[in-house]
Amino acid sequence: MFTGLSAFPLTPVTTSGVDEQGFSKILARLTAARVDSMGILGSTGSYAYLTREQRKRIATLAKQHAGDIPVMVCVGAVSTDAILRLAEDAQLAGADALLLPAVSYQSLRNEEVFNLFETVTRQVSVPVCVYDNPGTTHFTFTDELHGLLSSLEGVHSVKIPGVPDSPAAARERVDALRKHLRPGVTIGVSGDAFSGLGLNAGCEVWYSVCGGLFPETAKQITEAAVANDHARVTALTTRLEPLWALFRKHGGSIRVIAAAAGVLGLTNTDCLPRPLLPLSAGDIADIAQVITMLDLK
Repeated sequence: MFTGLSAFPLTPVTTSGVDEQGFSKILARLTAARVDSMGILGSTGSYAYLTREQRKRIATLAKQHAGDIPVMVCVGAVSTDAILRLAEDAQLAGADALLLPAVSYQSLRNEEVFNLFETVTRQVSVPVCVYDNPGTTHFTFTDELHGLLSSLEGVHSVKIPGVPDSPAAARERVDALRKHLRPGVTIGVSGDAFSGLGLNAGCEVWYSVCGGLFPETAKQITEAAVANDHARVTALTTRLEPLWALFRKHGGSIRVIAAAAGVLGLTNTDCLPRPLLPLSAGDIADIAQVITMLDLK
């Protein structure tokens, strides 16, 4: 399941809790597009803002809607005990894999992160993907640590936070990381603006926010990557620059994707967990214009 397009959907939240109807509508777009896998409760999925029961419910809904599409569930939390409880919930819900970030309040040391992954992989029965997201967790993985983690039998993929912004440098980055990884452990690019560079540099999977709402658009890119059509990958991702510009303008993707889900009529425009606030009417109009201009699907 750690190849192709892994679509990371929004978890819409209203004042009364998780918008299950809106979430189901978003998932229906993913199943209709036949994405290669779903990444549930990622950063755009607002895992850090939800209770254990809400996360368990979202994982259950995702499995109910996914059919034969594999589902990976994020189990990020500050304490190891909480992570293990979330991992148990996710597995009981039917998760096919777990996504594990190094979330902390106190700064973590490399040996502490290794111990975390060793503990989790020893106690779960499904594969684990390493979630390397220093912008959120404030922990920076070294290639050497990724190599040590890949020695754990349960680790099957690494989700990296983008690549350098030139083809040669991106290839060098991916090749350098791969030298440390156990054979068979895949590398997945995130940070959607870097998707084309990462896929052309040899990443086997795109862990995609864009794919979580516009799966048909994103799938064109991963299909071109599978066909080794580097020029088409570059053209398709370059074409989406207005969307990437919106992500940069609004400090990341979640506010843009939440507004876009509202524009599409999938959920309320205000569907972010507090303290996150919805974008202004003018910003939402800009997002609607980009959706139309790019014919995002």
